[in-house]
This record gives sequence, C-alpha cells and structure tokens, in this order.
Amino acid sequence: MPVTEITLLPGYDEDVRARLVNHVSRAVRSVIAAPPAGVTTVIFEAATYQRDGRVFSSGNAAHPPAATCVVNFLAAMQARELDAAQAFLADSFEMTFPGGQRMHALTELVAWAKNRYERVEKAYTGIDESWTDAGTVVYARGTLSGIWLDGRPFEGIRFIDRFEIQDGLIVKQDVWNDMGEYKLEHR
Repeated sequence: MPVTEITLLPGYDEDVRARLVNHVSRAVRSVIAAPPAGVTTVIFEAATYQRDGRVFSSGNAAHPPAATCVVNFLAAMQARELDAAQAFLADSFEMTFPGGQRMHALTELVAWAKNRYERVEKAYTGIDESWTDAGTVVYARGTLSGIWLDGRPFEGIRFIDRFEIQDGLIVKQDVWNDMGEYKLEHR
C-alpha cells in the first residue's frame, strides 16, 4: 500500500491539484503492483521555502491539460480554423504525415490534404498521456470518415496521432493511418 506525499507552495487551484494527484497515483501503479484503492497520494502545502539563497512563497504556473490542448487543436483543424489551431503550436512545430511528408505550417498541411480528400473527420476511441523529461506525449486514436475527391464517402479508417507537448504548446505531431490501404481495397 504505497503512500506518496507531495508538498506544494500556495496558489494551485483544485483542478491542478486533482490532476497532479491522479498523475502521481498512476505513476506509482505503473511501477508497483497495487490496485487503485491501495495507493494513497496526499498533497501538503508549505507557506514558504528557501532554495539556493532565495525565498519562495508561490509556485510556478501550471500547464493546461495536454490532452485538452490536443483535442482543441484537432477540433480547430477539422473546422479549418487555422488561426485558432495555430495558437496551440510552438514556433518550432513540426508534423509528419503518412509517406514521411514533413511540414511546419498548417497552410502546408491544408494544401497537401487537398490532393487526398475533400473532407475528413475524426472519431476518437481513446486519448492517452505519458510523460517524459521534455514534456507530455499525447496519443489520439480512433477512426477517420469523410469524402474522397470523387465524392464517395469513406469511414472506419484507423488512425493514431502522436503529439509532443512542451510548456503547454504542441511541438511535434506524427500521424499514422490506414488511408492508403483503404483506398487500395475500395477502388
């Protein structure tokens, strides 16, 4: 029955505390074979502390939930609200699509997609987060549906999008899907 204690400086809202407790509890369970009911994670608050000769009385800003960032970015892209989508991206953003197509600007993606389909939509079966020293990795998976260039509908095409999030912004997107295989089978 592991017990994990977290000490925070004042100022973090209830949502940030809940996300932190949930993430730490899941991290503990990924290392120790314990059921959810067997893991206790507690947050304590310190009014102030001193480190490296400096006194601190409030914590750093909290990052927004990475999965929410990804879902909102993908919704803006689907609606072709490029300015809204751009707000979720770091200046160094890079995306790689099937066939190894690398792009850095959303306008490049829109131009590339014009030769593939008229419209595409995503239905999610899951969104997962994992964490690295550099930031958060988010996987969005599900199926694609839409309209081909010749007007025929398609649906049920599997996809996985992998995102790297740093400081609340998307720095990288990798996309895999079965669109090519689907086209071969449904000529």
